[in-house]
Amino acid sequence: MTERVVVAMSGGVDSSVAALLLQRQGFDVIGVTMKLYSLDEANLPPSYQGCCTLDDVEDARMVCRSLGVPHYVLNVQREFQEHVIDYFRREYSKGRTPHPCIACNDKIKFSFLMNRAAALQAAYVATGHYAKIEHTGDGWVLKKGVDTAKDQSYVLFGMGQEALARTLMPVGAYAKQAIRDMALDAGFINAEKPDSQDICFIPLGDYKAYLKQHITAVPGDVVHVDGTVLGEHQGIEYFTVGQRRGLGINSREPLYVVQVDAETNRVVVGPEEALYRDRVWTSRVNYTSGSPPEDPTRVAVKIRYKASEAPAVLYPQDDGAMVCFDEPQRALTPGQAAVFYQGDVLMGGGIIEGDTANSETLWQGTPGGPAKEPIPG
Repeated sequence: MTERVVVAMSGGVDSSVAALLLQRQGFDVIGVTMKLYSLDEANLPPSYQGCCTLDDVEDARMVCRSLGVPHYVLNVQREFQEHVIDYFRREYSKGRTPHPCIACNDKIKFSFLMNRAAALQAAYVATGHYAKIEHTGDGWVLKKGVDTAKDQSYVLFGMGQEALARTLMPVGAYAKQAIRDMALDAGFINAEKPDSQDICFIPLGDYKAYLKQHITAVPGDVVHVDGTVLGEHQGIEYFTVGQRRGLGINSREPLYVVQVDAETNRVVVGPEEALYRDRVWTSRVNYTSGSPPEDPTRVAVKIRYKASEAPAVLYPQDDGAMVCFDEPQRALTPGQAAVFYQGDVLMGGGIIEGDTANSETLWQGTPGGPAKEPIPG
């Protein structure tokens, strides 16, 4: 019996070629475009490279027509508002810097769409992500995409064994140019369409202007790390760790945002060397294998989507994990993700909180067992 797969089709070239590849592999393909939010398309610039316009829906529909497969549009605006947009606003109001694509993948593509796929009697959901899913003797693993410049595994660290077993990512085995070449050979209308660049629900790319419309800002102090009050800010949501420009203060030395303190409504600034930390506490940690390693483990860690990997030791705990880096890292930003790799395998990841565990606990051995290596310091 031919297995059915629901392909999440944004109207872009990657998801379109994912549908093409799966059809060639013998799957019964159904294309689904999710309507995430409403756009006032009359105000969009000609150079807009987001998604969810009527043109994007039409591009996905035309690709499905050329493949001879069904195409449906699902309205997920309510779910997207709750799990992505509201989360985005809430995090900024707390002085944090969220990554909305991670929330979208976790809550929309690999939760809501999985449930809809079951209703369509589909065994799998497929996406156009540049990552690979493989089965080993120990279960399913998530790996980096072949094209290192396009690898998207970072935003997928929330996947578990059940989601990995039911997900297909066929474009992860190819370079981006090869994907475009396949789209051109297939005559797809979107073969040369630019990749999406902006936060999808902020079409003009100005997140500060967006926040001004949706969050009531409260002024507060800009404070030097030595305790000196240097000026006043107009809202903590307009600042992120590592920021240099737009601080609204005068200083003879370059100053950077070192901390955004929601409890005191202060923005703390300091010299660049104050940005470096050799450890970070992560919360809401997920391990793709379904369980943490039993002992402290050597890993390579990405602290931002485009960051280089940094060698570190991972110390799993009941309520999160401590990551201790070999070398201090610049601008560890609360709200962003720290993602753990071993080679090309993604082990898991968590949300950056700070440089100390919230429980103030160090690594402890299992009850009755031998003591394990403590967290340094």
